[in-house]
Amino acid sequence: MIAALTGMGLSAAAGLNAYIPFLIVALIARFTDIITLPSTFAWIESWWAISIGSVLLLAEFVLDKIPAVDTINDAVQTFIRPSMGGLIFAATSAAESLDKSTWMQQNQWLGIVLGIVVSGLVHSGKMAARPAINAGTLGAGAPVVSTVEDGAAIGLSLIAIFIPILVILALVVLLGILLWVWRRVHRWRNRRGPEGDDAGLSYA
Repeated sequence: MIAALTGMGLSAAAGLNAYIPFLIVALIARFTDIITLPSTFAWIESWWAISIGSVLLLAEFVLDKIPAVDTINDAVQTFIRPSMGGLIFAATSAAESLDKSTWMQQNQWLGIVLGIVVSGLVHSGKMAARPAINAGTLGAGAPVVSTVEDGAAIGLSLIAIFIPILVILALVVLLGILLWVWRRVHRWRNRRGPEGDDAGLSYA
């Protein structure tokens, strides 16, 4: 159960930023005994994986804060974030140091599926809201929202690993925020109308 909560939290974080939970898991697994990855996922803590993840995180950090470019980046990340969510869920839920049960180790496919679903849902909410936020703020909201998302990904990842029992609460809060943003975006679109939408396309 604890490992499943950890996997869910990390997958949700991957929906916001694919590389933050990956690097946090990789570094903790490499330098501590808090997470002991199974042999099939041991490559995650290798130096080459950490190096590649760091470069991709830097690129994501920059691209996600530029209006219009962030929307293109989100489209590309549609394939990456859910995949990363599935990978991290499967890797951590099978870690013996998180859960003494071997059931998740023997059914790693379930962790992959759940990770893809959780990460995909969070990514979908992020992807749907960002173009409207950019248009509504003339692009000024992109770096602010992106920074908040990065902070949320870090916080959610750490909660998932160190206080997994709070993952459920964190996910409820995240869901509430996504619903609130979706409603604000929907109302804003209704007020703007077709002409307003066209006028804001250059910032989407």
